[in-house]
Amino acid sequence: MYTEKQITELKKTATWLRMKSLEIIYKRGAGHPGGCLSAAEIIASLYFSKLRVDTSNPSWEKRDRFILSKGHASAILYAALALRGFFDLNELDRWGELSCHLQGHPDRNKTPGVDMTTGTLGHGLNVASGMLLAARLKNLDFRTYVLMGDGEIQGGIIWEGAMTAAKFKLDKLTAILDYNGVQLDGSVDEIMPLEPVADKWRSFNFKVITVDGHDIVQLLEAYDEAENADRRPTIIIARTVKGKGVSFMENQSKWHGVAPSKEQYEAAIAELKKKGKENAGC
Repeated sequence: MYTEKQITELKKTATWLRMKSLEIIYKRGAGHPGGCLSAAEIIASLYFSKLRVDTSNPSWEKRDRFILSKGHASAILYAALALRGFFDLNELDRWGELSCHLQGHPDRNKTPGVDMTTGTLGHGLNVASGMLLAARLKNLDFRTYVLMGDGEIQGGIIWEGAMTAAKFKLDKLTAILDYNGVQLDGSVDEIMPLEPVADKWRSFNFKVITVDGHDIVQLLEAYDEAENADRRPTIIIARTVKGKGVSFMENQSKWHGVAPSKEQYEAAIAELKKKGKENAGC
């Protein structure tokens, strides 16, 4: 279904998103590189292949909705929104300035293309359910996608949202778990184990799809499969690597929320450029 050219372009986009998110985190001196890098293929495949949006009309009523429930990974969302055309790429350089519409966490009242203000973890799934219930009342058929972190789903409020989505058979809801296994203070398994995570979601009557979260083809096929979920919501459990693509950041909790130094940034960009060329077959 997907051509080799499409997959190659999406891989290039994921690499660009990694580099751009690191760049703006470095320039700002703050941000969350680990969770941005782990989500690059998820964001690239959604924004540049799947989501039905209109950049000239961000409030288009029939658009698909995307909620970055793990709002601390805002850098890669902003990079995707700019590249997709919601605002000028040059505005990324002002991220975090008080007068700029790009703040530390996404704000739907300030940033074109942001569908939910996030930052406090755990609310995205609940709000997505509300959006889809409202859509039913208005006879709208948009889909809603929610990207959650693995540390985030340790919170009980997530499971209230899961119960709601299942009760109302919200089959246009696709949750995506960025399952990189590392959170702020260490590994997920050490802090609050999630396994058997797939069985937990099945017990809440979700359709469960497990993929390699860095495999573009698997992600695209999972999004397609979610569209045939038979009157129940879907969760895509995307197995990822924290800090993916930068060897000294991978699987390290210290890079959850720390900006790189000049030397670290330059080394990271050089490594990403090299891997990007290799992945693109250049």
